[in-house]
Amino acid sequence: MKELSVLSLICSCFYSQPHPKTVYHYGDMEVKQLDKRASGQSFEVILKSPSDLSPESPVLSSPPKRKDTSLEELQKRLEAAEERRKTQEAQVLKQLAERREHEREVLHKALEENNNFSRLAEEKLNYKMELSKEIREAHLAALRERLREKRVLIGRIGSTSDRTNLGRKGP
Repeated sequence: MKELSVLSLICSCFYSQPHPKTVYHYGDMEVKQLDKRASGQSFEVILKSPSDLSPESPVLSSPPKRKDTSLEELQKRLEAAEERRKTQEAQVLKQLAERREHEREVLHKALEENNNFSRLAEEKLNYKMELSKEIREAHLAALRERLREKRVLIGRIGSTSDRTNLGRKGP
């Protein structure tokens, strides 16, 4: 009998006419096509027992044989496992240290930027206050100067009017 792949078996489900050979062999399975039903095709799958398997097919029931390991080999394996564990632990500690160092750098940079911002804001505020103070003092000086000029003007007007009033009272 001819062996067919699972794909051929599945594809045969879609054909309306039955294949002339109704028994298929696939590995340790035997598939028989039964009469076509109204709902579709039907198959009977027969699994061969391990004793029926041919020597060409691989034996799946027996576990792979392991050679006996000596105490020295076990000790070497344990030491290698301990070394791997220590190496992995060292890598994890190194990564944690790098992460902490990065966090410190980020925190230091943030604090530095905050201090720079505060210093610049304070300098800007001091500059504005100094400028405001200078403008205020200049404005007050201008007002004092105008007041002094008005007093001088009033003094001149008052002395001129006194002279004219004195000169009129005489005749």
